[in-house]
Amino acid sequence: MKFRALTALLCAAALPLAAYAQAPEYQTTDAAVSVPAAAADDPWPFAASDLPVDPDYRVGVLDNGLRYVIRPNGTPAGQGMVYLWVNAGSLGEEPDQAGYAHMVEHMAFNGTTNVPEGEMIRLLEREGLAFGADTNASTTFDRTTYTLDLPRNDEGLLDTALMLMRETASEILFEPEAVAREIGVIHSEQRVRDTFQLRNLLARLEFLYPGSQFAQNWVGGTEETIANATSQRLRDYYERWYRPDNAAVIVVGEFDPDQVEAAIRQHFASWEAPAVEAPASAGPIPYERQGDTEVYLDPALSAEILITRHGPYIDRPDTVESRRERVLRQIGYGIINRRLTRLAREDNPPFRSAGMVTEENFEIVRSTSLVVQAAEGEWERGLAAAQEEYRRAMLYGFSEGEVAEQVANLRAAIESNAAGENTRNNRDFMTGALTLLQDGQVPTTPASALERFEALEPTINPETVLAALKEDVVPLDNPLIRYAGREAPEGGAEALRAAWDEGMALVLQPREEAALGEFAYTDFGTPGTVVSDAVEPLLGIRQITFANGVKLNLKRTDLEEDRVSVQLNIDGGQMLDTREAPLATAMTSSLLVGGLGEHSLDELQSVLAGAQVGLNIDADEETFRFRSTTTPRDLDTQLQLFAAMIADPGYRPQGEEQYQRNVSNFFARLNATPDAALGNELGSILSDNDPRFSLQPEEAYLQLSFAGLRDAIAERWQNGAIELALVGDFDEQAAIDLVAATLGALPPREADFGAWADNRDRRFTDSRYPRILYHQGEDNQALLHMMWPTRDGEDLRETLELELLQAVARSLLLDTLREELGQTYSPSASAQQSRVYPGYGTFAISASLTPDDVPAARDAMLQVIDSLRSAPVDEDTLQRARAPQLEAYDNLLKTNGGWMGLVDRAQTQADRLERYTEGRAVLEALTPEDVQEMALRYLDPAERLEITVLPDPGEAAD
Repeated sequence: MKFRALTALLCAAALPLAAYAQAPEYQTTDAAVSVPAAAADDPWPFAASDLPVDPDYRVGVLDNGLRYVIRPNGTPAGQGMVYLWVNAGSLGEEPDQAGYAHMVEHMAFNGTTNVPEGEMIRLLEREGLAFGADTNASTTFDRTTYTLDLPRNDEGLLDTALMLMRETASEILFEPEAVAREIGVIHSEQRVRDTFQLRNLLARLEFLYPGSQFAQNWVGGTEETIANATSQRLRDYYERWYRPDNAAVIVVGEFDPDQVEAAIRQHFASWEAPAVEAPASAGPIPYERQGDTEVYLDPALSAEILITRHGPYIDRPDTVESRRERVLRQIGYGIINRRLTRLAREDNPPFRSAGMVTEENFEIVRSTSLVVQAAEGEWERGLAAAQEEYRRAMLYGFSEGEVAEQVANLRAAIESNAAGENTRNNRDFMTGALTLLQDGQVPTTPASALERFEALEPTINPETVLAALKEDVVPLDNPLIRYAGREAPEGGAEALRAAWDEGMALVLQPREEAALGEFAYTDFGTPGTVVSDAVEPLLGIRQITFANGVKLNLKRTDLEEDRVSVQLNIDGGQMLDTREAPLATAMTSSLLVGGLGEHSLDELQSVLAGAQVGLNIDADEETFRFRSTTTPRDLDTQLQLFAAMIADPGYRPQGEEQYQRNVSNFFARLNATPDAALGNELGSILSDNDPRFSLQPEEAYLQLSFAGLRDAIAERWQNGAIELALVGDFDEQAAIDLVAATLGALPPREADFGAWADNRDRRFTDSRYPRILYHQGEDNQALLHMMWPTRDGEDLRETLELELLQAVARSLLLDTLREELGQTYSPSASAQQSRVYPGYGTFAISASLTPDDVPAARDAMLQVIDSLRSAPVDEDTLQRARAPQLEAYDNLLKTNGGWMGLVDRAQTQADRLERYTEGRAVLEALTPEDVQEMALRYLDPAERLEITVLPDPGEAAD
């Protein structure tokens, strides 16, 4: 494990009711297993493991030491992924090279021996790969990964991808002029990422691991080291770590593995370099360190208390026994975190959230942490409650019921993975390849994992779970304590330490387990009857209407075995937000926290244990939307849950409390970054302060209640039209019967979605004078944003013309602001054409900058707009912008998610089906002159709305 679990825990917000887990593969045996010793020069973990390897993975090592992993797979059909993995990151930097691992990653796109500067991205765009979405790279402490998501599996594109990876591996030029330009781009990225969250993370690392290499060698480096980057020092890092024995090529997708292996040999066998002398160190770590306390303050942070102790790393080869121990540990941590989640859902909860985790970092340290996200002024109460649950678990262990709940969920996830084994996504196999390389985890099959779990399950009990947990946990005795927040705790560091010590001395009693009943919502009355049933001719979507008015759209696919995507729309949504009541539906997403009439959310999590169901609720522009993914086996329970939420939402006060705490935290960090400052004011500026689209005062949100939400939405939920969509692996007649027994059995409701004509007006301000906004972030951060009104999305051709104009504009902005001027990391362009508000649409361009760069960037951005208006773009520019859009059309219906975008409103917005079937031909026929026409019609520089976001002068003075 490489510094992942704690970061995720610290960043966690809310938990879903249920979620699909990528269930780990566990195994047990009744007899001792002989584990063969690995050869000294064997780079793979297989010889040291008794786990059966997924036979479809092909691994190998070239004579020069380069490893490769190939996994053929057909989901999504006709696509693939190619990664170059380098076993080095920021830990391999010398002091004057801070940030160079990341900068080398950037330089891979700025000229190699056989690919001129700037041509790599253009080459891939011509092949349909969008920069950022399909072409990317990332750097961590100990890894650098270059990624290409191939929209097609043709041999030529694969060869191009491997050629580019080979260029990246050894042929980067580091031309001085290119280095100088990229320094500005890196500085821009540093500024964008320099947020209160990052500053808190860096301070946390320094407190937890002082003097260690990974606390000091942050991936981004410093402004000074990047400014002093030279071609030679970048090359020094590159040549030290980019060596064949320290790298691997991974290819996943619908390819012939023999052809892939031959292509890898063809491109990489000639790579010659001496072996890496020694791996980079992440330490040292003082395991014995204890008793230190820190208070860290930032006005944008909510209160967080972190309790940690370190211990030595435990080397656990990936074997039958280590996976048995892992599942027991997982259950133990799962129960503790379940208890903490239960406390967070109580009336007047002691904390917003809390969690416990033990992680192993860089194979040098094991750290156990208890993290508490407290309400302002309530840190002591929150810490005491979390500490009590930690101690109670360690003293008394767990109940049979708690273990059974965790086992049920784990079993369901493993069974679901096994049932969907044949249609696993390419990304699943890429993850398997990366964990093989990075963590030595042997890739096995879901079917064999299920067999092993079934053998293990009888041995899982409270005693074995507690024993495994105690073996893993570093006891939190005299721990490191860190408080982060807006205001220091009363009494400071001494008070924090005293509170922990007092809690450790308390006498605790075992936890009493409450009895649980059955799910209360299984009978909705007489099943509904079908009054219409037809299959539309364009895409074969089955369209059904029940006597009570509920509409059902079905699309059975074989794209994901054992998966069913479910989406429901209820008429209303944000159409209920009026000028007089602009926040009427603002609390909708908190409804689930209020549970159902017969069950709290916490009770639901227990009574539905083992069922692969969930519920995400939000108020969209025109509808209230429920979404989830389930299995054919659990579709009945999923539909019962949807119907219960419509018929009997709980409106418990826990949802109000959580919402209000989140509001307070939001307003505390309101303008903490340029993007936040722009986002908070943009709606008001564009709409001339129309309250429906403007951020309201904090007090307005704090005064919201579930009683008010009930008054606003209850009539729609009882009477509003419903359209339900199912996409995936299900029996159609069985699904119709299940819908009939749930949603179809509800009382009669409106047949049609409302017109809402009185609330569909939306304007773009006529006041186009330049605006200046201020943020409270760092004083080297600024943002320049330009917008124009366009049109709505009713005309398909013009919609596609504007989207193509957007892609062309972004490409030109990248060429100008990033590649030529080196001013910004990621300039953006966006075209939004509403199909909700007639006549309303926007086009925007934006760039993150330094305040000093704003004038030059403004000139450059306006020059791009002028170039789009003054002449048609060349055919190559048009092709590079359009090719990824065409590939998106071709691949849309290769996933259930793509289908859902068309199926969800197939009856009430049937024209979307026609637009999809016609859209590709329209897009393919567009010309450079069409793009110019859109720019001339809509992008008049004199009509732009320009907003500049600068550092708050008051903050700078302070």
